[in-house]
Order: sequence, then structure tokens, then C-alpha cells
Amino acid sequence: MNRPAPVVLDDLAAPRFSPAIEQLLGAMAEMAPACPLDADQICAAATQQTGLHDFGDAGFLDRLEILCAALRAEAGLSGPGIVSLYSQLLQLMKNRLLVQDVLDKHPEIEDIEIARPIIIAGLPRTGTTHLHNLISADPALRSLPYWESLEPVLADSEHPAAGAPDPRLGRTAAALEVMDQALPYFKRMHEMTVDHVHEEIALLAIDVSTMFFETLALIPSWRDFYRSTDQTPSYEYLRTVLKVLQFQRGGTRWVLKSPQHLEQFGPLSRVFPDATFIVTHRDPAAVTVSMATMVAYAARLHSARPDPLAIGSYWSGRAEDLFSACARDRHLLPDDRTIDVRFDEFMADDTAMVRRIYEVADQRFTDAAGAAMADFTDAHRRGRHGTVVYQPGVLGIDPAERRSSLAFYSERFAVDSEGD
Repeated sequence: MNRPAPVVLDDLAAPRFSPAIEQLLGAMAEMAPACPLDADQICAAATQQTGLHDFGDAGFLDRLEILCAALRAEAGLSGPGIVSLYSQLLQLMKNRLLVQDVLDKHPEIEDIEIARPIIIAGLPRTGTTHLHNLISADPALRSLPYWESLEPVLADSEHPAAGAPDPRLGRTAAALEVMDQALPYFKRMHEMTVDHVHEEIALLAIDVSTMFFETLALIPSWRDFYRSTDQTPSYEYLRTVLKVLQFQRGGTRWVLKSPQHLEQFGPLSRVFPDATFIVTHRDPAAVTVSMATMVAYAARLHSARPDPLAIGSYWSGRAEDLFSACARDRHLLPDDRTIDVRFDEFMADDTAMVRRIYEVADQRFTDAAGAAMADFTDAHRRGRHGTVVYQPGVLGIDPAERRSSLAFYSERFAVDSEGD
């Protein structure tokens, strides 16, 4: 297969954009004064746009206020960044109203069971995306497509006529087209499509309690608040949203995935007591560099002055938090329903690894599942969009130092070094 040549991301600190994106960013900057990062005003706008008033449990509002304060004071947002973050938070609040509206109309949803989910916990670049998509190709399992993660519930006024497309598909496609122009190399690190399987971290964001917001800006006060807060109630909210989605589009066994789960084994095992857990592992230094690179590249969408060194330092710390929590709390997961997956073993024979996972999960590996997974693999060959040349020095990361500091993790899970 002919693949594009590797690229060096040489504009992390001084991003370059096409003329079309420059024009778009200029227009967005002019909109910034009309996009207040204020919890009350965002909720008022969500109410006005949906005509709904019931947000459910009001505990989210304090969290939204803390997040907005961090974004205003610490994030160093550009004008386009303010507009983008405001728009995302507004959509999350509209999602919350729409989810609650369905719950109010259909109280029987509370009786739906989220039974025996398969939950993947692992940092980006450890094979989680491929594993998540591969398992989700099985028609017997339920997963969360990207379009549904962005807008879990469609307003009654937008329901399409019979045979007409869901408007969420078009909106997602349009947003991804802009993203592909603004971040043309992002798909080399993490491909995004309308139907690709996405993380439930977007659903946790509706409860305004997730590390997702840290990927959008450097907001240490939010990080500290999030890490010091018991996340069990927000995982219970996630379970409720999954019930709503199951009520709307069916499915009986979910496949879930998020990096934040690595430091939430306690809440996960309490809220989903019959789940099967897959914990992925890879050389922690390589993971830290590639994850920080991805965040640094995307920072141009929100930051007035992207700082690769600050991002490298922040995400070195956050990755260490997650690796430490994984090693500390791994014993909280049930031995008979948990499997550790090392990146090299998975990449050597992904189907064989999925079969092992299915045995642990007590899920039948059918001919239909095998065929669907083979079709997915054929259509999504690794590196088909090209690769990125990772430069740890640009991020201020010393891989040897990281391997030394994280040796406890590598030794605990028998993870080999990948070199520099």
C-alpha cells in the first residue's frame, strides 16, 4: 500500500493555517465577545435554544462554574478558542436538557439494565482505538458512534421524516471537514470519522466531570478539582445516559473505552459491577511523547500562544498520574473478568487477542463477528494516512528520564522499552 511520507510537526509553537482556515479563525475571533464562559449564561442559552428547563441533578452547575473560571483564568484562550469552548459547553448543556427530557417522558428507562459491559482502560497510543473499533465491529455488541457521542438525543423538532437522514450525521460531517482542514495531520495520530466508535468520555462531559476538558486547554485548577472529587456520581450519570441510548437505538451489551478510566477503577467497578475490564499497556515513555504531541498539535485550535514545553510538562505529569493509579488500583478489578493487553502482543495478532478477550468476557466469537472484524481491519490498515515523526525534545520530554521515573509501572505490567 502506498502511504504518505512521514511528517515533522515543526509549527507546534507557531501554527500555520491555510488561507481558508485563517479566514474562518478571523470570523470566529470577532464572535468571541458574544460567547461568555459563564455557567449561568451558558445554561440560560441552552434553555432558550431548546425550550427545556429541567437539567436534572443541579450538582453539575458548581462543576461548570469551576471549569469556566479555570478556562477564563488559566487557559490562555484565543478568540477562536473562546468561541469553540463556549460552543462545546453550550452543546453539552443542551445535551443534558435533552437527555433529561427523555427521562422525564419515559421513567421506565430507569429500569433498563446496562449488563456486562466490556470496558477498555488505557492511554492513547496503547492500541485502545484499534481494539475498541475492532470489538465494536461485532454486530452482537453496542458501541457509541462519534455522531451519537456529540448529540446523544435529537430534539423532537428535528426528528427526520421516514427515509430522511438524521441531521446529526450532516452536522458531524461538516465539523470533521473543518477539523481536517485545520488539523490535516491529526488523522495520522487519531482518525475521526462520522461513524467511528468514540469514547464515552463525551457522555461524562455532559455531567461536567471528566479529564476530557484537560485535553482542550491547560487548566491545572480543574485538574486538581477533578482528581480530588469522587467520580462515582458521574459514572452513575454515564450509566443513565447509556440507558437512554439503549432505549432509543437498542443494543444489549456495550463496549466502552476511555483513558480516564485508568484512575477510576473504584468508581468503574462500583457502577458496573458485572463488567469485563481490558487494561492496555505500552512503553510509558513512548505513550507520553505521542500523547503530548497529539495534544500540542490540537492546541492551535484554542490557545492564543501554544506552548509545547508547557504541554509536554503537563501531560508528562498527567500520564504519570494515570500510570500510578493503574498500578495502585489494578487489584480493585475482578481477576476473573479482567485482562491485561500489551501493545506488542496485540499488534502481533489482533484477532487472537480479541478471542482471548472474548473468553474472559464470556462473549461468543461468531463467524459474523470474525468477518466484521476482518472487514474493519482491511479498511483501516495501520498507518494508511501516514505517520508523524515524534520529537520529544520539542516537548521538553526526556524519554530516558520518563522510563526511569515510570519503571514501577513497566515492571508491574512487564512492559518492554521501545527505545527513543
